[in-house]
Amino acid sequence: MPYAHPDIVRAAADFERSVSEVASHSAFLELKGRMIGRERGEVTALLGRLKTLSKEEKALFGAEVNRFKAIVTERLAALEEEIDRRTAAALAARSAIDVTVPGCRIPRGRRHPVTIAREEIENIFVRMGYDVADGPEVEDDYHNFEALNMPPGHPARDTQDTFFLRGTDGENAPRGEGASRLLRTHTSPVQIRTMETRRPPLRIIIPGRTYRRDSDITHSPMFHQVEGLVVGPDVSLAHMRATLETFCRELFSSDTKIRLRPSYFPFVEPGAEVDISCIFCGGSGKNGAETCRPCKSSGWIEILGAGMVDPRVFKYVGYDPEEVTGFAFGLGIDRVAMLKFGIPDLRLLFNGDLRLAEGFR
Repeated sequence: MPYAHPDIVRAAADFERSVSEVASHSAFLELKGRMIGRERGEVTALLGRLKTLSKEEKALFGAEVNRFKAIVTERLAALEEEIDRRTAAALAARSAIDVTVPGCRIPRGRRHPVTIAREEIENIFVRMGYDVADGPEVEDDYHNFEALNMPPGHPARDTQDTFFLRGTDGENAPRGEGASRLLRTHTSPVQIRTMETRRPPLRIIIPGRTYRRDSDITHSPMFHQVEGLVVGPDVSLAHMRATLETFCRELFSSDTKIRLRPSYFPFVEPGAEVDISCIFCGGSGKNGAETCRPCKSSGWIEILGAGMVDPRVFKYVGYDPEEVTGFAFGLGIDRVAMLKFGIPDLRLLFNGDLRLAEGFR
């Protein structure tokens, strides 16, 4: 039924035109406020005019305004449902999976070469009957230096380039847990902590992170190390050599040879550097017609340090050096990874480039 009053006719025509133009929820809300808003809605304004009309005019105009209001309210409710349906359909279309689109390959995680080398080293020693020990990376002066035969003023401390955590140099730190704190410079403190709580015989390895103030192509401020300790009655240098030769052959190849060169470490006596026959040239010093660069044509590559435990170290932990002897050794896991996998620069192991791990499946 058409409207008689020209203002309602105009408002109805404007409403119909606006309904056809609404394409979003925000546009719908704008139209709803413009038509039936309490303060500035057109329907609200038309109803407000009733109080200015005579009784006869009010009856005719009021009936048309109320009919217009009912139609507007009904159309707005239907329009809101339609807008919600279209929005939901569009969202579903955007999130739907198109099975015809070629899939994207999800990169698979890879083990880091240092992790591979560490696990291989651990597995070799576990098969040989060793336990894997662990300890804190934040250490005290006593366990990191003094109990390993490096008292205050010992020259070996100068070569450690230690990261101290309390602004002290550690030279006059008191003995025990309350001493100056530092990032451990080797995993040897775990040897002391293990001997403090266990009685011989014992056979352990200690893999883990260590820290020193050093950074270049072959050194990193944080690096990985594994140390070993064997203590018991009548443990000899021959036992050490046989153990290390077995380990090196398992780690590299069955024809690997080792040699021991006298060297100094504060916590062992005698001490030795252990070399292996070059895994690149087979110990010949030549790589084809060229000089073997990894071994500098010597036929040998330094791989670890070792020695018989100094009796003074046993006294720190309450072992009787008249009843037990032992040997200790240590090697860099990062160096093993570089040798086994042909990595030329130590810094490649720590720069976070995922392409490095991609090569190890």
